Amino acid sequence: MMALPALQDTMVKTERLVLRPPVRGDYGQWSRRRADSREHLEPWEPRWPADALSREDWTRRLRVWRAGWRNDRAYVFLAFEKAAERLVGGVSLTNVRRGPAQSASLGYWLLSDCQDRGYMTEAVVAIVDWSFAALALLRLEAGTLPENARSRRVLERCGFAEEGFAPAYLEIAGRRRDHVLYGRVRGDSA
Repeated sequence: MMALPALQDTMVKTERLVLRPPVRGDYGQWSRRRADSREHLEPWEPRWPADALSREDWTRRLRVWRAGWRNDRAYVFLAFEKAAERLVGGVSLTNVRRGPAQSASLGYWLLSDCQDRGYMTEAVVAIVDWSFAALALLRLEAGTLPENARSRRVLERCGFAEEGFAPAYLEIAGRRRDHVLYGRVRGDSA
């Protein structure tokens, strides 16, 4: 059986970014930065809970994220600018499936003041490479709203191919929404 990467020892570095699992001390920056970007983020994400951005919400999230990592079901990363240690967004691998599938679902978000700098493309490429090497995954999947042109461009730049259309795929901003589905197989070039 393959040894899984230790939560506390995992850090993925790119030219400009550091991606690492969230820690308790990230709460202040995470809650401030997401609050500042709330209007930008809400249309693209599942409905925020009533206590979104509270310390209780953060504690719940950390518990779920850590359990996901321990159980090899989910890997959540925050992305920070290397130089300023400023949060720019997040990338996650969820619904990890072992056995014949060896696959996971990719998700990501980017703060409003970090748009158009190539940060998310850089972060996704790094996590895709990490998932294939460290987790021995063979396939990643992602879905995005059809009108989310920026997200579609990120996936295409990162070597994902459009694979289909899924009606009522996920709850986004309080209602079921159609998604365009993408996939990438280990060995495909970006």
